[in-house]
Amino acid sequence: MIKNLEEIKMALDTEKIIADLKEASILELNDLVSAIEEEFGVSAAAPVAAAGAAGGDDAAEQTEFDVELASEGTAKVKTIKAVKDITGLGLKDAKGLVDGLPSVIKEGVSKEEAEDIKAKLDEVGATVNLK
Repeated sequence: MIKNLEEIKMALDTEKIIADLKEASILELNDLVSAIEEEFGVSAAAPVAAAGAAGGDDAAEQTEFDVELASEGTAKVKTIKAVKDITGLGLKDAKGLVDGLPSVIKEGVSKEEAEDIKAKLDEVGATVNLK
């Protein structure tokens, strides 16, 4: 059993293998990969595909958004009325959200709804972040 890096270097001449690989053509490297896959019953594509899938999950389009009111803009009263209409809250609660900026005014909404809310608040001069 190989226990450390020195034993690995003795078991395989890693530096020679790397030097040989650097000198090989693309066709020779392709043949080598195919031979390794066949000999060991593995696929060189599997780790790449798994890495791609993991990256795809991270890069997948977001489906739920939180709408955060970052700034009331210059028309605070219009912003409060817009927040009241959007959230269905009473005037006092809507004012509380606007006074306590930044405030999340809607959570877990669709992209379309989030963009619609943002447009309504942009219209009254407020600043909105979609998270």
